Amino acid sequence: MNVNQLVGIPTGINQGLTSARQSTMLSLLGNPRSDYDQSCREVTNPVLKPLIGTRDLVKFRARGLIPALDLLELVVADIKVQRPEVYNALGTAGMLCVRNQRGSTTAISNHSWGTAIDLTLNGQLDVRGDRKVQRGLTEIYEIFNHYGWYWGAAFGVEDGMHFEVSEQLIRKWASNGTLSGTKQKPPKPLLTLGDRGPEVQRLQQALNIVTGSNLVADGVFGAGTFAAVAAFQGSKGLSPDGAVGAKTWAALGLD
Repeated sequence: MNVNQLVGIPTGINQGLTSARQSTMLSLLGNPRSDYDQSCREVTNPVLKPLIGTRDLVKFRARGLIPALDLLELVVADIKVQRPEVYNALGTAGMLCVRNQRGSTTAISNHSWGTAIDLTLNGQLDVRGDRKVQRGLTEIYEIFNHYGWYWGAAFGVEDGMHFEVSEQLIRKWASNGTLSGTKQKPPKPLLTLGDRGPEVQRLQQALNIVTGSNLVADGVFGAGTFAAVAAFQGSKGLSPDGAVGAKTWAALGLD
């Protein structure tokens, strides 16, 4: 099998999983640092720092959130057994990287909490945004999904090399005390600036229909989507905070 062969994105990926929301990450893990740019920087938050570790995963060494490393170790072990050809080619371009999302000055990358990893196959990164993915990635995404990791091939701008801890998994960790040793009550689910994925695309499509916003439905919650949400909320007598919760969904007719 040529693991680097480019193929189409499989259907039905990430069943029951969504990309971790920025509001959830900030609420449960705090802000990794006070300032960001496009370069990788270090965590400065003193509460988050002790939750960051390094793990030798045989094929590569990774640095990230300790619970994420624990699961990543199981993922790699399963890949070795179930997909040995992919395992032999497996590498990484990095995990913990405190920065903004590519092309953004406001949205924080989930790499900043050490809950996302970029994979290489035979030293090659999958090209972002071409709607094609390396065949080897299609052979292992179900293993990642099984453990609660979301595959970035479903982003509006396809990011096939990227896997991250899902919204559902981070909330589960908070509820059972995995994150801090103390059970936490996860925040109410909100879509906010910086979120990505099918939910955001659904929101953009709804705004275009209801308000004629003419947004590009790319699944990226950027400044344009934020402004459209805030304007819509104001027109409906809702707090124009740009965060999409139950009331805003209902006003859009999508509760």
